[in-house]
Amino acid sequence: MKKGRKIFNVLGLMIISTLIVSCNKNVTNKSNDEIKIGITLYRQDDTFISTISSNLEEIAKENESNFNSKIVLEFVDAKASTINQGNQVDKFIKQDYDIICVNLVDRTAAATIIDKAKSANIPLIFFNREPVEEDMNRWDKVYYVGAQAEQSARLQADIVAEEWLSNKDYYDKNKDGKIQYVMIEGEPGHQDALIRTEYCIKALNERGIQLEKLADDSANWQSDQANSKMSQWIKEFGDNIEVVFSNNDVMALGAIHAINSNSNLIRRPIVVGVDGIKEAMEAIKSGDMKGTVISDAKAQAQAIFDIAINVAKGTSLENVSDMEKGKYKKLPHTKVTVDNVESYLSE
Repeated sequence: MKKGRKIFNVLGLMIISTLIVSCNKNVTNKSNDEIKIGITLYRQDDTFISTISSNLEEIAKENESNFNSKIVLEFVDAKASTINQGNQVDKFIKQDYDIICVNLVDRTAAATIIDKAKSANIPLIFFNREPVEEDMNRWDKVYYVGAQAEQSARLQADIVAEEWLSNKDYYDKNKDGKIQYVMIEGEPGHQDALIRTEYCIKALNERGIQLEKLADDSANWQSDQANSKMSQWIKEFGDNIEVVFSNNDVMALGAIHAINSNSNLIRRPIVVGVDGIKEAMEAIKSGDMKGTVISDAKAQAQAIFDIAINVAKGTSLENVSDMEKGKYKKLPHTKVTVDNVESYLSE
């Protein structure tokens, strides 16, 4: 019995020693060797998403010297496929990445991704496409970075209200005192698209401005689809379209292309977008577009980076300001019109 007990004790010590060495090795790798961040994008060719990605790369390069660890970023394109994105997350888990950042293809797939990451104990940062709160609460190591969608809609409404009220005789083509509008929506089910669509109209109603919807449809954030929708609406409604609301700038530019291609329009409608991409700024300067709302891609990239580094190193998120519920970082927007567009184009 004594001999058996001795062998058991020796084996036990060996197992404990192995575990300690293994744990120490993991800690050393995460703090002193490298920090690996895997980023899966719903579509890499999306203008705004690609801007976040390029900013994230620049921020990592600029800040790497401040850390004792090499920062490795790997971007992969899901090409709008939930299956692709699931496989990419599996790959990051298999390769023991420290953090996985996900720009969701499908919000309903968030729970599956969260459960996979939780099983592997790899923290997750979702960005731009927000999972529902129930999914965000599945695990305490899940975070979200995005923009204040309602604010963007209200600022869009401000641009329209100011232009409409100051030039009502020009824009109110049928003199009924109402805004006849079309709405170009983003991807169906995307939380920002839903909120932008709802609150730009609600904010105008709150100001006592009446509206009449002529048409609305999804263009899935794409310029060519928006061009097609707008061309169809011009044929159907012509000069009765007084305002074009677009959930993002890329679709607004598609609508502008349709407007510029149609010589039958006597008066240009007010066109507004969201994101603040360079092409939209140039369209504002030229007068084709009345305004946009900047969704700060650089600030969002900085927030993703700050959360990723702090979580990977096991440090507090207290230095990441304005975190809601310890999980959410939502950045404010800025309104851009012809009055201030030059300052942004010169940056």
